[in-house]
Amino acid sequence: MTTLSFELPDGSTRTVQVKHLLNAGYAGREQEEVQAHIAELAELGVPGPATTPALYPVSPYLAQQVSEVRVQHARTSGEAEWALVITDDGVLLTVACDHTDRELEVHGVAWSKNASPDVLGRKAWRLDDVRDHLDQITLKGWVGQGDTADTLIQDSSLEALLTPDYWLEVLTERGLNEPGTVLISGTVAMTSGVNQFARSWKVEMTDPVTGSTVDARYVVEQMAEPIG
Repeated sequence: MTTLSFELPDGSTRTVQVKHLLNAGYAGREQEEVQAHIAELAELGVPGPATTPALYPVSPYLAQQVSEVRVQHARTSGEAEWALVITDDGVLLTVACDHTDRELEVHGVAWSKNASPDVLGRKAWRLDDVRDHLDQITLKGWVGQGDTADTLIQDSSLEALLTPDYWLEVLTERGLNEPGTVLISGTVAMTSGVNQFARSWKVEMTDPVTGSTVDARYVVEQMAEPIG
């Protein structure tokens, strides 16, 4: 079972063993932004969902805090998102990058979500501490062709996405609002013309009220060609 560890603003640490990992999809509050993301995926051959928002169960071991993601080919990419982490000591909010196999996605979104990890930040905030100003928190993603992600590809705020409390209600309805559950939020639209098939990724959330930032960053390494 994967164990994640998070540093909180007061310097304390919380750990959680991941029992359930879920990826939300098409989860924007504004239909216009949802349709923009669906259009982005359609350009890659991914059919639109039957309903929105969507929710995909993912293998729990794919919740990772890593600096390198290994992939099988060049058409994979990340997505800037937030993540809810339910612990024995309350709910945490951190940043995440849902790395997705775009070749596999055209055959099934749920399959593609299980092909690469969800990379989570190593720092987190208590949800109770930021709930009253969630919409002000910014969410950004950068990509790069080298080891440094230096080109902005996603630039939005948590106001664009369904709230953590919305998803906590869904988890309660499904009997999953319990320690060990991690939920990834779904993403925001990417900037047109920026190549998402990058070597490096960085995602970041910034709280303008406290000035605090949480981020996750990694490089993508392509594995050797298979034999046979």
